[in-house]
Amino acid sequence: MFNVLRFRLIVTTAAVCTAAAPSVHATNGMNMEGYGPIATALGGASFAFDNGTAGVINNPATLSLMPERARLDVALGVLGPNITATSPAGQQAKSKATAFFMPALGYVERQGAFTYGLGIFGQGGMGCRYEGSSWRGLGFGLENRTEVSVGRVIAPIAYKVNDQLSIAATVDFVWAGMDLKMAMSGAQFFDLATPSSQQFGRASGSIVQSFGQIMQSMPAGTSVDYAYFNFANGNPFTGAAKGYGYAGKVGLVYRLTSELAVGLTYHGETELSDLKSGASLAFQLAVPGMGKVPQTLAGNIRVREFEWPAMLGGGFAWSPPGPWSFVADVRRVFWSDVMSSFAMRFTAADAATNGPFAGQVLEAELFQRWRDQTTVQGGVAFVATKDVTLRAGANFSTNPIPNRYLNCLFPATIEKHVTGGLSYRVAERSTIDWSTTYGFKVTQTNGYGIVIRHQQLNTQLMFSHRF
Repeated sequence: MFNVLRFRLIVTTAAVCTAAAPSVHATNGMNMEGYGPIATALGGASFAFDNGTAGVINNPATLSLMPERARLDVALGVLGPNITATSPAGQQAKSKATAFFMPALGYVERQGAFTYGLGIFGQGGMGCRYEGSSWRGLGFGLENRTEVSVGRVIAPIAYKVNDQLSIAATVDFVWAGMDLKMAMSGAQFFDLATPSSQQFGRASGSIVQSFGQIMQSMPAGTSVDYAYFNFANGNPFTGAAKGYGYAGKVGLVYRLTSELAVGLTYHGETELSDLKSGASLAFQLAVPGMGKVPQTLAGNIRVREFEWPAMLGGGFAWSPPGPWSFVADVRRVFWSDVMSSFAMRFTAADAATNGPFAGQVLEAELFQRWRDQTTVQGGVAFVATKDVTLRAGANFSTNPIPNRYLNCLFPATIEKHVTGGLSYRVAERSTIDWSTTYGFKVTQTNGYGIVIRHQQLNTQLMFSHRF
């Protein structure tokens, strides 16, 4: 009875955390550099040793290594991106999105050879916010903002085959949210809409055709000031556009000796619905003799074919006699399968206020062309006293985004991290774990000549209780 009541409490708490999970701004592409402060303090390495309930999102087979009968982890992460975009003319726009809070929860229990439980984690994302008064507002006070977030509720089951081998699998409920406020100059919009150009993306549909007809009917010298995509709700916990789906992962841990273990895991690509939201599309013409002529269309947006990629990884954990232990992982993330482009479909509402555009459609696509990414991560732990364990590590990854297509609203470019942290036993069955990571500054110049600088400082804190 106690176990049933306890598990119900965990499920209820997980539901609360799910409702309050904010966007996550990641640093290995859109992935976090590490999940859970134990692994994160070790450079993010996690595939071959017990790193708590974060194993549900790292390698679920590590759950079988848990020495206790049951474990509860409650964590909070604070993510601190520092992003600046500089125009070709040298004007700087500093992102005002500098702090995000991320709760996480995990509970696992062992019954014989089986270990099972429930976890909720933010998978990752990206985003920033530039004020309308910056150069990104194009002189018209247009705020530019993105928040992309992906989270998971994970149900794992691990099986200890024998003293050497453990295997596991998970079923993941996945949700994704997105806010977007994106201003394009007239030149950028025409690059999308003109078939002979389309260097950075493409746009098509009846709205583009009608827009071309309107431009032809205007006096000579008419130009476009901007086009502005807008779907955002201002809620720090959920994006305006939402989609849901599922995924899964498998893993194993094998003990080669009493001191050395290896781990392997494969995370499958997600199956998500399109992200849907109410939205607006605005543009403004500069017409000789008429001045500024703005038009805002109300409608709906669908972000199409947005998925989280598959990942294959392996690692080892070595614990020789004495206070030291060493871990390292290598992982390959298959971004090229899911991040070829960022595609949206806007449908104008069938309303008189939309004028000749009522009921019409715009298909917009921004090229991304992300490459597959390799990450090498590792660290060392030192048992200083019976109550204190110190950890340090490093994390190195390739940048998956080609410079040409890097967008200052999606700056997922950091390549190098240093990490550190500790565990402190506050009671016989309870510990506090802490980690901090510093993502070194990366400076890239995109195809528009915009210079994007990105660095990050993140912290995680976790309370654990063993039963």
